[in-house]
Amino acid sequence: MDVLKLLYDYFPTAVYTGKCLLFISEDWRVELTELKDANFCTIGSTMPTIRVRLFKKAVDGQFVPGHYEDFQLDSLGELAQQIERYVQFAVGHNTHEGV
Repeated sequence: MDVLKLLYDYFPTAVYTGKCLLFISEDWRVELTELKDANFCTIGSTMPTIRVRLFKKAVDGQFVPGHYEDFQLDSLGELAQQIERYVQFAVGHNTHEGV
């Protein structure tokens, strides 16, 4: 199951690159990736682990990696809501309005 494609429908301001779901603004870059490595995923879970990585733009214009969090919830709706909430609190913007 490609959860990123399903989450793409939930986040209208995101771009799906085939590798990750990406939100980008003047100051922030947020990447959602699906962890496929068996070491990271819980065996028997219906949903894979989604890693949310935050990058802040530095003075030189480069995006510097910051925090990341792994999400593994069995409900797609709850997964999307919790990711949206995490991003909103971390960067101070709603994902439906752009990061």
